[in-house]
Amino acid sequence: MKKYDNDSVYKVTPQDVYEHLDVDRNGLSTDEVKKRQHEYGKNVLREVKGEPTWKKFLHHFSSLMAILLWFSGGIAIFADMPQLGISIWLVNVINGVFGFWQEFQAGKATDALKKMLPSFARVVRDGEEQQILTEELVVGDILIIAEGDRISVDARLVECSDLNVDQSTLTGESNPVRRNADAVLGDDLSRFEIRNLIFAGTSVSSGTGKAIVYATGMNTEFGKIADLTQNMKEEKSPLQQELDVLTKQISIIATSIGILFFIISVFFVQETLAKSFIFALGMIVAFIPEGLLPTVTLSLAIAVKRMAKENALVKKLSAVETLGSTSVICSDKTGTLTQNEMTVSNVWTLDHEYDVSGLGYAPEGQITLDGEAIKVYDHANLQTILRAAALCSNAKVVAPNEDNDRYTVLGDPTEACLGVVAQKGGINLDSLTTEALRLRELPFDSTRKRMTTIHDYSYKIHGDQRIAFVKGAPREILEISSHVERNGERVAMESGFFDEAMEANDMYARNGLRVLAVAYRALDHETSLPNTMSQYTPEIIEDDLTFLGLVVMSDPARPEVSDAVKICHDASIRIIMITGDYGLTAESIAKKIGIVKTEHPRVITGSELYKLSDDELKRALEDEVIFARVAPEQKYRVVATLQELGHIVAVTGDGVNDAPALKKADIGVAMGITGTDVAKEAADVILTDDNFASIVKAVEEGRAVYSNIRKFLTYILNSNMAEAIPSVAFLLSRGAIPLPLTIMQILAIDLGTDMLPALGLGTEQPEEGIMNKPPRKRGEALLNKKTFIIAFFWYGLILSAFAMFGYFFIYFMHSNWPQTSLLANGNVYRQATTMALAMIVFGQIGMVLNCRTENQSIFKRGIFTNSKVLIGIAVEIILIASLMYIPALQNIFDTAPLGWMEWMILILVPIPAILLDELRKKYIRNNIVKG
Repeated sequence: MKKYDNDSVYKVTPQDVYEHLDVDRNGLSTDEVKKRQHEYGKNVLREVKGEPTWKKFLHHFSSLMAILLWFSGGIAIFADMPQLGISIWLVNVINGVFGFWQEFQAGKATDALKKMLPSFARVVRDGEEQQILTEELVVGDILIIAEGDRISVDARLVECSDLNVDQSTLTGESNPVRRNADAVLGDDLSRFEIRNLIFAGTSVSSGTGKAIVYATGMNTEFGKIADLTQNMKEEKSPLQQELDVLTKQISIIATSIGILFFIISVFFVQETLAKSFIFALGMIVAFIPEGLLPTVTLSLAIAVKRMAKENALVKKLSAVETLGSTSVICSDKTGTLTQNEMTVSNVWTLDHEYDVSGLGYAPEGQITLDGEAIKVYDHANLQTILRAAALCSNAKVVAPNEDNDRYTVLGDPTEACLGVVAQKGGINLDSLTTEALRLRELPFDSTRKRMTTIHDYSYKIHGDQRIAFVKGAPREILEISSHVERNGERVAMESGFFDEAMEANDMYARNGLRVLAVAYRALDHETSLPNTMSQYTPEIIEDDLTFLGLVVMSDPARPEVSDAVKICHDASIRIIMITGDYGLTAESIAKKIGIVKTEHPRVITGSELYKLSDDELKRALEDEVIFARVAPEQKYRVVATLQELGHIVAVTGDGVNDAPALKKADIGVAMGITGTDVAKEAADVILTDDNFASIVKAVEEGRAVYSNIRKFLTYILNSNMAEAIPSVAFLLSRGAIPLPLTIMQILAIDLGTDMLPALGLGTEQPEEGIMNKPPRKRGEALLNKKTFIIAFFWYGLILSAFAMFGYFFIYFMHSNWPQTSLLANGNVYRQATTMALAMIVFGQIGMVLNCRTENQSIFKRGIFTNSKVLIGIAVEIILIASLMYIPALQNIFDTAPLGWMEWMILILVPIPAILLDELRKKYIRNNIVKG
């Protein structure tokens, strides 16, 4: 296969490109096309063959927790409890189907990329112009392009006329960039800045051209993004990893207890091997939290619903909890941290600095000089700069209407505010465009950094009517200006004027303001210009300008962002701004909203980042840093480096160029309003309001999910201890104390009375102070030391005491124990086990309320504020009553009815359970949390 030197294709002249890519001006022959198609393949985005759908489906039934539930269900069936076993398996099936459906809806980034490519292209082959399918394009094809065409290959221009290309899908820049066919010799430009190259995924804004294809399919820049995105390995979320760890822990605990009880039963109690084995299997099943997967699913689903109300749409359930683990948020600036509503704040001329009031796109406000309102028509230079800026613009502001209750922008927000400030100055835009007929536009591009419009203008400037108005970057405008407007006169440019304007520009930039320079050139009396308007080019027109002044604008930070940033800092979450804007502007905004606190944070530009080694970048990320003017692959690199440092990273983005970083991040957050379909497909979360504050709210919900799962775990494990202690009493007494709880009664707790209150914990609102803690460390276990101790040795022992008290209370009240054997009266024994079971159930009513908060008093949170927990408690009471009084259930669960005295005790049980824990929480609040 012939290898073409694509890296240097832009350096050769248009005439030499033909030879460079081995093609003549008649295009490729049919035979040569077939040969190259065989060598390079079709011009398509190659899809990595993914797992079959059936395998993805089975994965949801083969996690460690799912396997444990399959196993425990099988044990139940083996132990002659088929109803129980089938119930456990149904829990597994429901969770697996729900999880598969959620993931089936997400993760189609490659499909979105393919939709952005056109279906047909015009080429020259065998000396004739032909229309072919884009997938048939090969290296060396001569491509003909015109306004409106979408480009599906990377190609080198050899001819063009007034060609402007929209590269926003690849670079994020909203303005079209000007292209030409000249050779480019410099090596200091990024690929997308090279003016003689066009790229797949972009479109022609204006003009025509002819280009020779040098890369197709996956070899294009577009294809590289697709390859990077679709080949990225799908990592397990932190929650999925921790559930695997938890499953192993619980498996070890349950199996160890089962083996221990089997040994004690055989060697101490002298039970038969068969009975001991069944007893041990029952204990293993009892210690497996069958409700864990439903609770996790419910917690995540409830959080997804709550987040949707907060303008965050979640595509994958596990993404919710990952947000809660986030330690770094890499955020862009415009529209996310700011309002994306450019507002002119000042107009600067060599005569005066004018202030402009009013925010947003409503033409409400006034222009003042030294604090006093002025009439624009009394200030000729100000009037001229406002007219010039408004005319050199393509954006329009639409007033509120039936469909929208606010002012909206059609076009570039930066240009829209120029018309608004003109209106504030009393200039009628409709009259202005009528009296200044536009003849031609020379669009903005990132190389020239300016835009020009040419008008036949009845508002005369120095007697001229054909005028070119230019706006753009101050330095670039000043460098091609030969004159300035000062004191109402046109005077020659002096170095002092240049320096004065640049000093003003830098001062505004340091304050986070964006600055545009405005100039004009009178064309009527210039005989050296071409005769026809179509021959007016930037090279000809943009020279010998008269500098008018600076228009200063700001994109105000969203009012809620500062508070959101403070919440992040309180939560020990770092925010790193990664923007395509200028460093000074980015730094100023970052300081204003509190992202950085140091006086002089490090600002790393894209060109500087290219030069940093990986170790140098890691060291830079240890301090406050801002990334400005960065390329897409650099954003990806920053994210990857942060992950190498052990961070859980959330990334915001809106363009195709952001897709790799969004996919690479632990949590990708796409903008719902400004975001491309590709960005939305690659992301895990979509913000419907493009607002940073919504991310912070989502982080809070994510933390709540993790907290709720841990609360659930604490709740279900404490009953395990209460179920085990009676069995220990039976074994250690060598059978003298009859088994206080039967296996079926234990399972009635685990899959019956405990289930609904536990699910209610999954819906708990975020707890007070949840955002005042640092994010949990990667790899931190759900069942940590604290949870283990509280569940087993605090709540568990309290419940165990209740159970044993209830058991012996029945014997004490209803038989002549301890004088006679406990087994002397079979009915009393059934009542005693029923009382032990009921004491655990009513003790769990107190425990579920205790588990609703970590350290906060339940009375402060409100006992009746979680309706699902209350419903669960009501069902719990109904279930235990049904077990006592329905004959069929009595036979299955070995229960008996209880009298009014026993019910009085049961009703009181939750009170000491709550009060004891309130004392513990008060001690923690006073002596540990504060201290």
